[in-house]
Amino acid sequence: MKKDTEELEHEIEKAKAVEHYLEENRHELRDMSLAVFLQGLLEEKQLKKADVIRRTGMEPTYGYHIFDGHKKHPARSKVLLLALAMSGLWSRESMAQHLLYYAGSEALYARNSFDSIIWYALEHHLNVIDANLLLERLGEKPLA
Repeated sequence: MKKDTEELEHEIEKAKAVEHYLEENRHELRDMSLAVFLQGLLEEKQLKKADVIRRTGMEPTYGYHIFDGHKKHPARSKVLLLALAMSGLWSRESMAQHLLYYAGSEALYARNSFDSIIWYALEHHLNVIDANLLLERLGEKPLA
C-alpha cells in the first residue's frame, strides 16, 4: 500500500529511531536522480524526449544533458520550461513540484508573483510561448 507524504511525515514525527523509520518505509522512499525521474515521466506520459526538448525552446544539447543526467542541477527556469513542455504535469500532488525537487530547485510558492504566474500557466496547460507572453505582459522576466 502506498503511503502519502502526510502519512510519512507523521511517522517521522512519531519515530523513536530514524533507522526504524527508514527500514519500515524503504519501499516508500524515492532516492533517484533528476534524469531517472524525467525518464519515468516520459514513459508515464508517453512522450518523446526530442519532442519535449523542442517544445521548451532551449538549446537541444542542454536539454539532452538534463535528460541524460549530465546536468544534475539545471537552472530553475530550465526545469520550469520542461514542466510546461510536458504539459499535464500539474495536479494537487504536483509532478511539476516533484520535478523542481529532483532538480534541486525551490518549489513554486503562491506568494511570489513570478511563481504564481507559472503556477497559473501549469494549471491552465499553457505552452512555453503563451506562458512567456503572460509573464512579459505582467512585468516578469520570461523563461526563455
